Amino acid sequence: MAKNLAPDSTRRSEKSRRAIYDAALALVGEVGYPKTTIEGIAARAGVGKQTIYRWWSSKAEVLMEAFLDLGEQANREAGQEPYAIPDTGDLAADLKAVLRATVDELKDPRFEVPSRALAAEGVVNEQLGRTFVAKLLEPSLQLYAERLRSAQDAGDVRPDVDPRIALELFVSPLAQRWLQYTGPISHEYTDTLVDYALHGIAPR
Repeated sequence: MAKNLAPDSTRRSEKSRRAIYDAALALVGEVGYPKTTIEGIAARAGVGKQTIYRWWSSKAEVLMEAFLDLGEQANREAGQEPYAIPDTGDLAADLKAVLRATVDELKDPRFEVPSRALAAEGVVNEQLGRTFVAKLLEPSLQLYAERLRSAQDAGDVRPDVDPRIALELFVSPLAQRWLQYTGPISHEYTDTLVDYALHGIAPR
């Protein structure tokens, strides 16, 4: 006679967590951050709101974690290591590869719609904006800074250059163009940003 197996609570919890992530990202893209609520997320995910409060204290925490998970999923699908910038010894090639991947991510509707909603709210909601930067953007920016420091050690970047400022030469223009629709974003565009950042625009 077969045993009656107890439900796998780990699997059930993971299924609920995944449903909450999906619901949170979908809602913030559809109705914006201010109108997204814990109750709305719970209803869409098919869970009780107490389930959400057991794991997170606010909708901001849910959304930040959902974004991090989405990035990890994309890396797994692409067969890439999460949160890594390659160091092949060719700084330009490494930066171009990462920025091309960033363009692909920004143009992916799974990222674009909720990302725009959060970014827009972050402009008028200082606390959310600072949290968004600290938890989602700053870890990536630090990786760029580390890659530039490695290039300094290799003699490919001047030792007096501040990596934290230098990375803004190619990261910030991409963000502005994407956020404000000032022009199309493409691999060719980010390749050009890297070339301009590394070589300047004066005659060679």
